[in-house]
Amino acid sequence: METENLQPLLTPEGQALLAELREFAPEDELALATRLRREHPAELVSAAFGQARLRQRARAKFGADADLMYFTPNGVEQSTRRSVAEWRARRFAELGVERLADLCCGIGGDALALARVGIEVLAVDRDPAACAATAANAAALGLAKLVEVRCADVAEVDVAGYDAVFTDPARRTSRGRVFDPEAYAPPLSWAIEAGRRTPVGALKVAPGIPHEAVPADAEAEWVSDHGDVKEAVLWFGTRAERPHRATLLPQGASLTGGDLPDPPAGPVGRYLYEPDGAVIRAHLVAEVAEQVGGRLIDPKIAYVTSDELVATPYAHAFELTDVLPFHIKKLKALLRERAVGTVVIKKRGMAITPEELRRQLKPSGPNTVTVILSRTDHGPLMMLGRPVRADAPAPADAPAPDPAAS
Repeated sequence: METENLQPLLTPEGQALLAELREFAPEDELALATRLRREHPAELVSAAFGQARLRQRARAKFGADADLMYFTPNGVEQSTRRSVAEWRARRFAELGVERLADLCCGIGGDALALARVGIEVLAVDRDPAACAATAANAAALGLAKLVEVRCADVAEVDVAGYDAVFTDPARRTSRGRVFDPEAYAPPLSWAIEAGRRTPVGALKVAPGIPHEAVPADAEAEWVSDHGDVKEAVLWFGTRAERPHRATLLPQGASLTGGDLPDPPAGPVGRYLYEPDGAVIRAHLVAEVAEQVGGRLIDPKIAYVTSDELVATPYAHAFELTDVLPFHIKKLKALLRERAVGTVVIKKRGMAITPEELRRQLKPSGPNTVTVILSRTDHGPLMMLGRPVRADAPAPADAPAPDPAAS
């Protein structure tokens, strides 16, 4: 989206077009565009269709707000999901932040969340189209009084007088995703120093950041939303006692740690725990194992097993019925014997893909089972079972899987 394409959409005529296109279906676009071009300028119709497409894509991140907001293609791809931005904004507010400089603000997803908790925001980006979208979004959502937009190079912005800095460097170019942190725009090293210039600082990074790249004075937080790891954030000035944090949304549960030794590995018990991806990224599997009184099934595999069902929000629990050496023909026979037609496949440390395995199994029947495949020191295992709520009482008469099989 070019800046000049946005302004006409803010007029009454542009607003009426956007309202008409709110729920348009792609297969109707040609006929609808032909009709609208007889009633409105072609350039305005084209801009409205482009914005309507972006809004439809953005609903997954912004919910109902997307139908009021303005986007650029990069903004839809790179902006923070609303739930994640709101979590971060609450953390800033709890840390006493009242004025914040949002560097590399994009289309304003974080600035909007910050303003909603009452923080005054200076939103800075060097892209004029992104700045125009941020200003329009703040106005559309009634937050303009708390969001000042400045189109500038973030390296030239004076953050003196602000309580906090938040930096979200660009991690994509026209060639695709950037994996070298020093190739971010601005580079990771610059953004780290920016985070240290105010009492509180935060820096959004890719969730795959190596732990050795995390500064010693930073608290590293990995955030997942409905089980999908969305980002990592390096925090400065939080005075965190433990270096790593895993936050699970939407429940908002946070696990801290990072200083426990790896738990021992041992035989597979009655229950298997699959830690959330944020927990794994934060290297907090040991903390989950401690919570459930469990052990690993392999020193390098993030599956925890225990003979007890213990409540934890940080892992999905499965009650196992079978633990056997991995063998496709044996698995196929078991599924056929039990009339299993729906197979949920999970795997770690094994090359086979769930899609490939499902094709070979050809399940058929009314029943459902979860099949968990894992590499272990004793060879690859297949574990069959069902999901179980960790806060539900364990059935007293259910047999434990045969430990000899593992």
